[in-house]
Amino acid sequence: MTFTQEDARAELVAAPGSEWWRTAVIYQIYPRSFADASGDGLGDLPGVTAHLDDLQDLGVDAIWLSPFQRSPQKDAGYDVADYRDVDPIFGTLADFDAMLAGAHERGIRVIVDLVPNHSSDQHVWFQEALKAAPGSPERARYIFRDGKGENGELPPNNWESVFGGGMWKRVTEADGTPGQWYLHIFDESQPDFDWTNDEVRAEFRDILRFWLDRGVDGFRVDVAHGLIKAEGLPDYTPDPDAGSMGGDADAVPYWGQPGVHEVWREWHEVLAAYDGDRALCAEAWLPTVAETALWVRPDEMHQAFNFHYLETAWDAPALRAVITDSLDEYGAVGAPSTWVLSNHDVVRHASRLALTAENPQGAGIGPKSPGKPDPVKGLHRARAATTLMLALPGSSYLYQGEELGLPEVIDLPDDARQDPTWFRTNGERYGRDGCRVPIPWTADAPAYGFNTTGASWLPQPTEWADLARDVQVDDPSSTLTLYRSLLAERRARNLGAGELEWLEGFVDDVVAFRNGSLLVVANLGDAAVELPAGEVLIASGPLDGDTLPTDTTVWIAAA
Repeated sequence: MTFTQEDARAELVAAPGSEWWRTAVIYQIYPRSFADASGDGLGDLPGVTAHLDDLQDLGVDAIWLSPFQRSPQKDAGYDVADYRDVDPIFGTLADFDAMLAGAHERGIRVIVDLVPNHSSDQHVWFQEALKAAPGSPERARYIFRDGKGENGELPPNNWESVFGGGMWKRVTEADGTPGQWYLHIFDESQPDFDWTNDEVRAEFRDILRFWLDRGVDGFRVDVAHGLIKAEGLPDYTPDPDAGSMGGDADAVPYWGQPGVHEVWREWHEVLAAYDGDRALCAEAWLPTVAETALWVRPDEMHQAFNFHYLETAWDAPALRAVITDSLDEYGAVGAPSTWVLSNHDVVRHASRLALTAENPQGAGIGPKSPGKPDPVKGLHRARAATTLMLALPGSSYLYQGEELGLPEVIDLPDDARQDPTWFRTNGERYGRDGCRVPIPWTADAPAYGFNTTGASWLPQPTEWADLARDVQVDDPSSTLTLYRSLLAERRARNLGAGELEWLEGFVDDVVAFRNGSLLVVANLGDAAVELPAGEVLIASGPLDGDTLPTDTTVWIAAA
């Protein structure tokens, strides 16, 4: 009897009330940096397929693929020109289907990235808009406005792009004269859709169905808080001290507007029509956990990234507070909390947790950055942080390469950098290239096993050889072994579906809790602390007799 993809999906369907996404460990794949089967220096979908066994061995429940749709790649695929096709640099739709089938055969679900806030300026709709007249249906799909000033020479408002510079670009009309301006929250090659337009909304519901019909298990939604802009597009100057989440959500006219929730209710209905508990996960940067929880009410998204947890410093009281807040606020709307420490937009946590200077989200670090991390301390803390995170109830996200203990690549040459942030800020911000360097698989192979040719779209550091998967796979003390052990024990004890109970009797520098049959103790202080009684199952680093050293987390079987 042949085991079909339909059989695989039947096994993936959870009973009502125990949906897979509530407890899943989801592994983010940044396709251009994961594995390159073609040898051209860019990772691709066949490269993902070739390593599905490694992902199954790691023990993840699902993979999330950053954008692989057709794109000019001006922002590494987050500028989509065709939402229903695979970009040739990544392969074909047939390659996608083969990867999806292979994942499902191994019990691994597949989440794809969807970018609804903006398209590429090469999208057929935007090209039609440039050729059409002001006020036309073609322009109504995007946010075009007349400029201010005597001849419209000034932008419609003072908004500043997330990538630096202004948020508006003026077009040249068909007759050659300076014309209207269009909005782009990010790069000028990424014009924002107008989500008050019914045609835009209908188009994206159809795009969802295109990928759902192919069998995907859900979507990670880029900039889920940004689709709706405040009526009238009023001027706004951000508080320079507001940080990544922005200031008062009601005051930011392009983030977190109430009308965006209508979109997610529509999308929820689309997914609910399919079997298999398909899921939506929001990338929503908002000022508080309580505001983020509004994105995961029962008729909207299923998950939202917990960026407040990601941005919490290596500080025990702060971690206890954000964990409590997250479990309370997400639980109040019937949603699981998610936990995440690294992704394609932030400094890898093996470096970030040892930084000694401010590092705003998206700024990156480079050769001239202050407060560069101690790599030994960074890895020690990263292992402890992950050991803590994977014991928490809910769903966890991992970023490719963190299971190898990869640090941020700091010393990238200026002429190798490709992030739009680097160019739009004239090199003032390094951007995100340092966390996107292709990952190492084999120590003594070309490009460390990323491919067979040695080509790499970003240069790999020499220390990648010591961190390659083949070096770590049989090393009992390696970071890869730690991750495999954590994920196996997490699944065996069903920690994702557990409940957290804080433990008393520890100093303030310790995070200690119970989840079912597991005791978890993390020492973030400067001095060793005494271990509770019980069998030590896993430790993030070497123990010192009956004491827990600094920057170390331990899992203990509860009596």
